[in-house]
Amino acid sequence: MGESITEGTVAVILKQPGEVVVEDDVIAQLETDKVTMDIKYPHKTPGILKAIQVAEGDTVTVGQAFAVVEENPEAAAAPKPAEEAAAAAPAAKQEAAPAAPPPPKPAPPPKPAAAPKPAAEAAPAGPPAPGQRPERRVAMTRLRRRISERLKGAQNTYAMLSTFNEVDMTNVMEMRRELKDAFLERHGVKLGFMSAFVKAAGAALQYVPAVNGVIDGSDIIYREYYDISVAVSTPKGLVVPVLRDVDQMSFADVEKKINEFGRKARDGTLSIDEMAGGTFTIRRASVNGGVFGSVLSTPIINPPQSAILGMHATNMRPWVVNGQIMPRPIMNLALTYDHRLIDGREAVTFLKRIKEIVEDPRRLLLDV
Repeated sequence: MGESITEGTVAVILKQPGEVVVEDDVIAQLETDKVTMDIKYPHKTPGILKAIQVAEGDTVTVGQAFAVVEENPEAAAAPKPAEEAAAAAPAAKQEAAPAAPPPPKPAPPPKPAAAPKPAAEAAPAGPPAPGQRPERRVAMTRLRRRISERLKGAQNTYAMLSTFNEVDMTNVMEMRRELKDAFLERHGVKLGFMSAFVKAAGAALQYVPAVNGVIDGSDIIYREYYDISVAVSTPKGLVVPVLRDVDQMSFADVEKKINEFGRKARDGTLSIDEMAGGTFTIRRASVNGGVFGSVLSTPIINPPQSAILGMHATNMRPWVVNGQIMPRPIMNLALTYDHRLIDGREAVTFLKRIKEIVEDPRRLLLDV
């Protein structure tokens, strides 16, 4: 399950004793702190499932016996119990002679209609008692419990502070409009805006090393590698796969990897290794409310990192350009940081650096 995972909860059992299993058949699904995992039959030789040693909802640990399978090379060719039962059913119907239906019983005489009660005797319907209001209780999934623990733990541990800035998206949107077709033809992936923010954040992390650092006891560790976690929303909760060494990635590399992460998150196939680590997090606009119209929020730091960038909706707003008021596409950015490690000057400088690069992507080429 990965070095950082020690236990999980059995979410659903998909195979039952007596069924044939072949290589990579999913026997059950396991919910861990970070992701839902498939428990697969690992052997090339087919087998027959003899017993399931756990139940749905049970907590299992690494190395615990899960199921008993008897290897049987001929099992794959043998009909399954359900198929045998279905095949035997028509024969049984042919052998059994239909029984004569019993004679119909005479219908009982109708009961006399009850006389209606006087209107004065009918009690008026009162409002339902407070205890009878409809509600339902469901158990939190392991992933949701872990998310709540981490968020509350972050609030209890960090001295969190947020700073904000506004980004004029005109140039990066124009670049995308002009080059999106050529980019798609060359690289086989659409050009989005996330690659610009990831590359800008990677450059800003090098420019302000404190944001890429972390407090470890009485020490500060300054990471000299730049792994950015990208928050992806799934039906079961938020997951944060990691882009490794973003300073060495191209725009196309970033877009391809983000698309891959999005597909895996929807399919539930993200691995533990793909979500481990990370030195900084970007909450995408689709996660942070951008596609729903949110214009400002204060994201919570993703432990054990020291800062997180929140992107928001891009809206047309009046903007002063060369002394003239013009309509411009503006996005609000929020940086939440650990004030124990990062001073306000460093946080503002970091966010300003991202703003400068997104507003003029040529800065990445010239390193200015």
